[in-house]
Amino acid sequence: MERRDGFERQRLCVVPRPSVAEALARPVTRRLVVTDAGWFPDAQGHLRIRPDGAEEAIVLVCTRGAGWVDLGAGRVRVGPSSAALIPQGVPHSYGADDGSPWTIWWCHLRGTDLGDLWSAVGSDREHPLVSLRALDRVTALCDEIVSALERDQSPARLLATAGIAWRLMTQLAVDRRLPERGEPLERAMRYLEERVDGSIRVSELARLVGVSASHLGALFRDGTGGGVLAYHTGLKMARARRLLDTTGLQVSEIAREVGYDDPLYFSRQFSRVHGTSPSEYRALRKG
Repeated sequence: MERRDGFERQRLCVVPRPSVAEALARPVTRRLVVTDAGWFPDAQGHLRIRPDGAEEAIVLVCTRGAGWVDLGAGRVRVGPSSAALIPQGVPHSYGADDGSPWTIWWCHLRGTDLGDLWSAVGSDREHPLVSLRALDRVTALCDEIVSALERDQSPARLLATAGIAWRLMTQLAVDRRLPERGEPLERAMRYLEERVDGSIRVSELARLVGVSASHLGALFRDGTGGGVLAYHTGLKMARARRLLDTTGLQVSEIAREVGYDDPLYFSRQFSRVHGTSPSEYRALRKG
């Protein structure tokens, strides 16, 4: 049975529906608006069942304890440092674990940009969870949303919470895309970051992290949008830009610092990436 009464020390904000309708008719907030938000600590007996789904998309962030969500593809456990995403209109249920009830931040969202944000996170009915690498950052954003709505639900406040919610969703997208510590992709990325001044063979790197070269390439394409060597080149170019901006080193010296023995080849690579030569880049007025 759903628990209808509250939880001790809970925080709960519900924006009046006429205010939501007005926000959805205004520029900016029509793209994203927070309609409800809150914090439920140690939510013993928490249970929600919505056979017809909800008008809003729902984000649940678990900071302690455990619970579960079911979007029709089977019950999925939700533990600490994870978020569950429930799309609009999808029948669902969720609740706290009986033995160790969750503590959750949560918010409901509407707007024309929800589809794009959902796609960026990459959540679906079978994989609704995001493992959070930046739990403190995510909970701080949730706290900002709730604190703002506790003050009032004026158009200005709804505009402010729209911006915070956008940051929350993009942070979830980043957390979904970046590899967890110890995974082959994370270890490979860290290895390349530590060897910006050198070169590496993909087959050798794959062997070091325990996967095939083809699988490592697929991991990089999925996680970074490009291949292993493209990622390493990007790291080299980033360091080259910093050296051009913050030191008086000659271009030939910078080339050696980022692992290129041939300054001309380095300059061609830099120009290919940036559309300008290292010397021209250094001369640009920045900031």
